[in-house]
Amino acid sequence: MAQHSLHGSIGILGISGGSLLLLVNNYASSPEKEFIPYTALGILLLVIAVLLAYAGIYRSLSHAQLFSSLCLTVSALWLGSGLVYILVGQAVLQRAELRSALVPGLAAFTLALLIIGFVAVIAKKAVLFLLAVGISLACAHQIAGLSAPAFGQSATAANYLLVCLVGVYFGSGRLLYSITHGKLELPGTGSRKKKTLKAEQNQGCGDAVSVCLVMNLLSASVLACPLLGVVPQLSTGHVPWLWTAGVFQLGMCVLLYRAMDTLAATFYGFTALLKFAEGYSALLSPIVQPFSPVPFPVVFSVLFCILALFHCQKSLLEGIYPLFFTAYSIAIAAQPQGFFQGGTQGVQGAIFVFSAGMLFIIAFNMVSPTLIPTGRGYFKALVTRIPSLTLRANDKDLHVPHLGYSKYADAEVLGHACNVLAAFAVTATVDDLNPLSVLVLPWVVMAGGALQLLCGSVAFARGKTFESTVFIVYGMMWTVWGLTRYGGFYGETRSFQVAVGIISFMVFNCLVTAAALFLSVTWFVYALTFQLILISFLLDAVGALPYGYDIGVTIIFGLVSFYSFLAHIFNGTFESPQIPLGKPLVKLSGVGGGTEICPHVPGRKATSVQQIAEIMKNGGICGMPTDTVYVLVAACNRPDAVVKAFKVKKQAQDRPMSMWISSIKQLEPVRHLLSPLLLDFMEAAWPSSISMVIPRGPWMDTFGLGDAAKHIGTPQSIAIRYPDCSVATHLINMVGPIAVTSANPSGEADTTHHNQVFAKLGKKVDGVLCDGPSPENIASTVVDCTKIETGHIGFFRVGLIPKSKVLQIFEDVQKRHIGGQINPAFENDLHPSATQRDASSREDDTVESASGHSLSTTSPPEQSPDIGRRS
Repeated sequence: MAQHSLHGSIGILGISGGSLLLLVNNYASSPEKEFIPYTALGILLLVIAVLLAYAGIYRSLSHAQLFSSLCLTVSALWLGSGLVYILVGQAVLQRAELRSALVPGLAAFTLALLIIGFVAVIAKKAVLFLLAVGISLACAHQIAGLSAPAFGQSATAANYLLVCLVGVYFGSGRLLYSITHGKLELPGTGSRKKKTLKAEQNQGCGDAVSVCLVMNLLSASVLACPLLGVVPQLSTGHVPWLWTAGVFQLGMCVLLYRAMDTLAATFYGFTALLKFAEGYSALLSPIVQPFSPVPFPVVFSVLFCILALFHCQKSLLEGIYPLFFTAYSIAIAAQPQGFFQGGTQGVQGAIFVFSAGMLFIIAFNMVSPTLIPTGRGYFKALVTRIPSLTLRANDKDLHVPHLGYSKYADAEVLGHACNVLAAFAVTATVDDLNPLSVLVLPWVVMAGGALQLLCGSVAFARGKTFESTVFIVYGMMWTVWGLTRYGGFYGETRSFQVAVGIISFMVFNCLVTAAALFLSVTWFVYALTFQLILISFLLDAVGALPYGYDIGVTIIFGLVSFYSFLAHIFNGTFESPQIPLGKPLVKLSGVGGGTEICPHVPGRKATSVQQIAEIMKNGGICGMPTDTVYVLVAACNRPDAVVKAFKVKKQAQDRPMSMWISSIKQLEPVRHLLSPLLLDFMEAAWPSSISMVIPRGPWMDTFGLGDAAKHIGTPQSIAIRYPDCSVATHLINMVGPIAVTSANPSGEADTTHHNQVFAKLGKKVDGVLCDGPSPENIASTVVDCTKIETGHIGFFRVGLIPKSKVLQIFEDVQKRHIGGQINPAFENDLHPSATQRDASSREDDTVESASGHSLSTTSPPEQSPDIGRRS
């Protein structure tokens, strides 16, 4: 809670800081000269914009959605205007062009912030209302000031003064509350209670969607203003606004994937591409007005139309919205220089109006318990009337990966769509034209490159190694080829160096194609057809490209990508029927993650831990996460499982297992057989990444190990541990003490991810409790406690816990015993003579222990148990 309050303070103080900057500049500037140079003003606004984006994203993750929307919207406002100021300061734009560059963006943010302010009133958030409306009025007066500086600058400064005062007071109050942990707070600045939070959770990703709508509002304003005569034409000064909108929408895509909303992430990923293409056209407008080849916008309109259809499962309103972009894509195809012509700009005017309405509805429903109807449920009602279709349940398990837990939804829909767009974009022919005059570069570089790299990153976060590799490698190839062929670097020359680079990609894609054999038919065809595209790139580089070959193979790859896109979006919506992707062409033991052989369940669910516990109670062996690396475990009361776990490891005869507990109370039946000093040392050191090697004795018979006890420890000693891991201790609580060994064949590296457990140990594993990558790649510290009664401990291995810390813990325990403090659990069991004898023994060793010589004594390496190597 304190951390969330801190991020809220950063956001409010960031808004007040930016307002103070603009307040001073507007009050002190004159029509002839700015008080703060444009370049310096722009850089300062960029710094504040980054700070606000940070606060907005973190508040989004804590479900403070309206505040997050405000922070991100103001961040985009100051980022775009800061870039415009920098362009003017660096003489890229003339001072006379400042008005036409700023007005479209300021107009969009005036309306957007006014809507957010109105919604804040409904939500009874007075601070957000004052901040949003104050900045909105400041933007409106700044527009007026660009025409009449004497009026506009003073009014703008007055509005920023209000925002600054409100922000400083409430930001300081929240910061004081956070620093003092709620002990001090200024009047009226206390955080709302939890009950107000529920109203903001009507829509799980409403803030990200709201920001995306603001960005659509921004780009629509920039393109519609020339049509309305507000500015002469689309120009270089509008590039910062358009690219700011694109960058923010890409960032919101990540948040939407985190909110498990694949459809929204895909749609706003598409609209982000449009922003970059519009900005690219505006950037080149002083030189040339690029025209867009017909095939690409038509394909784009088809994709938007499909998205509109599947968006209807969320609501009819969200299904109608993508149709505007379908019309926009058709308008681009119908007019060669679409972004500069009236038809395209008219569609953007309609998008502006509809986006404003959508913004109000989404923001209102985000904070209000009374929802504005958006047409939810009609799609489901229609599907239920069709017997052949079964709608997939839209629950939290929909995007759970096959192997464990992930914070992100599946990004394959967008990844395949990116390849569709890039493939059909490169079918455009340049001939003798300037390559910059053909609008291909942003489609190939941004769709095939940047956006696909984002999809690869999300796939990697989900543990999908193959898919992430494909998207990242193909994204890099589209980027390199797009810049080379359509960026003006290629021209009429053909380069041997380019050919060598393409051959390198071909070799790597051969490995991808071979790996696809083990996944599915679709992935194999996917990789194989991309190899044909790489061959066309190579032939073009050496000047031996047959006529029509490149277009043919590119269209084939585009169609395969379209099939994959359609299959994933359809299969993610309907449980039956399913569009087939094909079975693996090659099936080998241990390949494919083992999901069909043993369950891989997320460790963050109590039901999953219970499922693994039942497997272990029935004699199964399982992989389990710990506070260090993954281990293989078996229940001690199932000797057959202990023997099975011991035999799973190759050459395991010289690698004894250890025993783990989840509480000192599990040693209650044998407490009279263990030393009081040892028990006190255990209580002081555990739970932690410390394994203790203690003398072996008849006390082990109480755990039901039977003959399997010989596999745990050595004939003289046994390693025992109480891990500092909630998942592990919860599982041990259910099954009792467990026998543990490393989840890897002897001699191999530690297992640091749940994906590696089955890959290393194969079908002999009966289940895997998944928790992603290990928190530490260092094993536990193994302490020799076999001679602890003499006041000595040694170290078989120093691991995660430093030697000095272990020694300090032991020294503190010794001091308590010397002072007469004994574990209460043993007071009734100890005979006076025994107590005196133990105390006398400890006193004799006090001087020697304090010197540190005996405490650092280590046992010979050959006596180190298995716990000393792996767990």
